Amino acid sequence: MTTPSLTSTPTARKPLFGTVLVANRGEIACRVIRTLRALGIRSVAVYSDADAGARHVREADTAVRIGPAAAAESYLKIEAIVDACLRTGAEAVHPGYGFLSENAEFARALDQAGITFIGPGVEALNMMGDKIRSKNHVSGYGVPVVPGVAQPGMTDQQLVQAADAVGFPLLIKPSAGGGGKGMHVVEHPEDLHATLATARRVAASAFGDDTLFLERLVSTPRHIEVQVLADNHGNVIHLGERECSLQRRHQKVIEEAPSPLLEAHPEGGSIRARIGEAACNAARSVNYSGAGTVEFLVSDEAPDEFYFMEMNTRLQVEHPVTEMVAGVDLVEWQVRIAAGEELTLRQADVELNGHAVEARVYAEVPEKNFLPSTGTVLLLDELPAGTAGTGTAGTGTVRVDSSLVEGLQLSASYDPLMSKVIAWGGDRAAALDTLDTALGGYTALGLDTNVEYLRLLINDSDVRAGRLDTGLIERKLPDLAFRRAADAELVATALFTLAVEGQENTPPPGPWHTRNGWRLGTPAPRRISLGTPDGGIATLRISGNAGAGPAGNGEVMVSVDDGPSRPARLEFLARGQAVLTLDGRSITYSLAPVFGEAVSPAGGPPINPAPAGLFLGNGGWSCRLEVLTRESRLERVLAAIQREEGAADPAVRSPMPGTVVSVPVIDGDAVITGQVLVSVEAMKMEHQLLAPLDGTVHLSTRPGDLVKADQVLATIHPHPAADSSTNPADTIATPGKGA
Repeated sequence: MTTPSLTSTPTARKPLFGTVLVANRGEIACRVIRTLRALGIRSVAVYSDADAGARHVREADTAVRIGPAAAAESYLKIEAIVDACLRTGAEAVHPGYGFLSENAEFARALDQAGITFIGPGVEALNMMGDKIRSKNHVSGYGVPVVPGVAQPGMTDQQLVQAADAVGFPLLIKPSAGGGGKGMHVVEHPEDLHATLATARRVAASAFGDDTLFLERLVSTPRHIEVQVLADNHGNVIHLGERECSLQRRHQKVIEEAPSPLLEAHPEGGSIRARIGEAACNAARSVNYSGAGTVEFLVSDEAPDEFYFMEMNTRLQVEHPVTEMVAGVDLVEWQVRIAAGEELTLRQADVELNGHAVEARVYAEVPEKNFLPSTGTVLLLDELPAGTAGTGTAGTGTVRVDSSLVEGLQLSASYDPLMSKVIAWGGDRAAALDTLDTALGGYTALGLDTNVEYLRLLINDSDVRAGRLDTGLIERKLPDLAFRRAADAELVATALFTLAVEGQENTPPPGPWHTRNGWRLGTPAPRRISLGTPDGGIATLRISGNAGAGPAGNGEVMVSVDDGPSRPARLEFLARGQAVLTLDGRSITYSLAPVFGEAVSPAGGPPINPAPAGLFLGNGGWSCRLEVLTRESRLERVLAAIQREEGAADPAVRSPMPGTVVSVPVIDGDAVITGQVLVSVEAMKMEHQLLAPLDGTVHLSTRPGDLVKADQVLATIHPHPAADSSTNPADTIATPGKGA
């Protein structure tokens, strides 16, 4: 097996910084701290109230609280970061990516305090941070740009007037944005006005600047970016390109290096040199220093045609794939360059070895339009084949950059990115196989993740063949076959529930409080009702003795929903693992139970509760099954009846915790099905909540409100039936009934 090196070529010349503060959170903060530790530099973490128990706080040498959960009052608060530097003696700040990483005012404030910003100078931040100015600027240095309208200060009306010259479909982009956030595709002229309003609101919220510009949308484009390194001594090099064409909502999902488009092209080496030199010219044009990324749109049909999109003046989320193939620690070079060292790498020294692919693991539900998810990490095993940090899978190498620890509660205040799984192989096929194996062993129970979706995506025939473009995910998603909880998962959950009950230390106060259907003679079969993720109910009938917990492992007979009885046994292995044998077939699961409150019978001690639910999964897939009480089962039965009758729920609920950013209707308005009622921002995304039926809206929220998951934000009172011959009493809508 060939293992790519992550060592850099510089040798120690003079002392680097003694203390560096990492002005970020999550996996990138942990990744930066790892290199600081290797360099012998003391690390300082900062955290909000929501991150007090976060992994980056635990891994740093010291940590400083900087404010409440809201990013504007913590991670985006320049004074708080500078104060934390002064309190801890930090000589430099590494900004990571996002938050203040591309903020010129932040760099200027650090400079005024005598603290080094590990990144480019203010000139580069100012120029490249403005997408309008940067396009116009680099075009003067021979860098090709996408046709469009990019003038500062344009109003919505001016943009609408200019749109015809740009042509449809077009792309609305925030001038101050980056990383794909705030971008909107407009297919038809009649949609432009409304989309501009949304785009300005998102841009103002995310970047503090609502300036927009328009670009022609290139059909079947490839998103290829070039990693550059530049020092303060006039040296600029590139470390090859990354392919980032697999995107959803302009957010990268899978990234790889090098680009399969260039690798398969007979002139790929020449094109790489040309696009790399264009990236270096863009960096030279602003006297860039540090690590940066220049992003290009590349024509799939003619790869030698490429257009500058933007320059990200920071480390990218996907930087590990470059590190894996180039053998360079980019964070180390950022620190060394900021400390005044000269690049010892020259362009001729750069060699790309093998292939690397990165998959971003998000807390989200792909089947629900990628709705972000929150929860608590109950069981974690991100790299089961190796040790923390790196390990082997098949013939390749795996690296995991993660923010997760068991017990961590994911906040809705921040991006849903949890971790990144990066795989290296001798060629692209080997790298993809290694990544698939790694994702198949990835376990994070307690919340919803996109891991199953990632495996489906990287095993798609077009992806395997390298036929990529930025619209591929949208085209493929409707046909992806997501796994459902089957009989095996239901049986495993039921047997786990019985095993937990069998471990109760406190005997029940009498036979009336037992759960086993006690009776004289032969024991009655045990019935357990489970709630499935789609809102359904499964009833299992279990005969025999499953044993008392891990020591029992007795075989029982199980039937699902009055089906045939089958032999089943659940054997417990290591912590959080069990093997189900059903009909002679064995399946290994990871398991994490969820417990409710203990119940106390009148006049007696509390009884240990049965689990309220169970997270279980394997092969990168997971789900939660609910163990239903009589009350919760009845709720599901009634909900199913309503669905069969075609009734729409008149209550409009927030899908997750967040902030109400827009309410485009007025209390008492008549609304129609599908009309936007409320927009909620959570995890840096805006979710529009629609009217489920025609009627009169009654609002229970307003812009700026903080809302909880499942909180009712509006209620629709259906219009009276139009048939005047109907008895008036029959036209009064009842809760849960449509008009």
